Amino acid sequence: MPKRLLKFKNYDVHSITTITSDGQKNANIATWVMQTAMGGTHLVVALYKTDYTIELVRESGMLNVNLLATDQTSLIRKLGQQSGRPGSGRPIQGRPGSEGKKRQTDKFRKLPYAVDVRGCPYLTEAIGYAQCQVLHTTDSGDHELFVCAVLKQVVLNPDKTVMTNDFIKEKKLVRG
Repeated sequence: MPKRLLKFKNYDVHSITTITSDGQKNANIATWVMQTAMGGTHLVVALYKTDYTIELVRESGMLNVNLLATDQTSLIRKLGQQSGRPGSGRPIQGRPGSEGKKRQTDKFRKLPYAVDVRGCPYLTEAIGYAQCQVLHTTDSGDHELFVCAVLKQVVLNPDKTVMTNDFIKEKKLVRG
């Protein structure tokens, strides 16, 4: 008999995108996003405490929640399995003084995106996105919960199919 009830839950897959006032931007993958008010006026987003994205969201207080589609499976690796933190990319070679240093991985390189009126990136090939402003945060074990006001909801590609956690497990993109 299975011992872990929550393994049976299926979650939609999202990318959280953000940018700081000095132009640092990043994106990651998140499945723990929940509407918390009727009419979609508020969301809670759970971000893993060690991710670079969480640092930028804390600093900027804004994010976009992008609802991913099944034709965006390449984003699982690009946005969810590598860091965009400075110094976390490939080693820099051939430059004097760069021994042991690493490049910053630009997760937006070759990624179709645009920016909203706040300058925050969103993924143009996603089903859509919600513009969010962080109201407050709550500690939640290895994640931090960001309670957000939804400023605007935008549907970009209504005919696409929502990517789910079960879908990416079936495709063997994640374990679990």
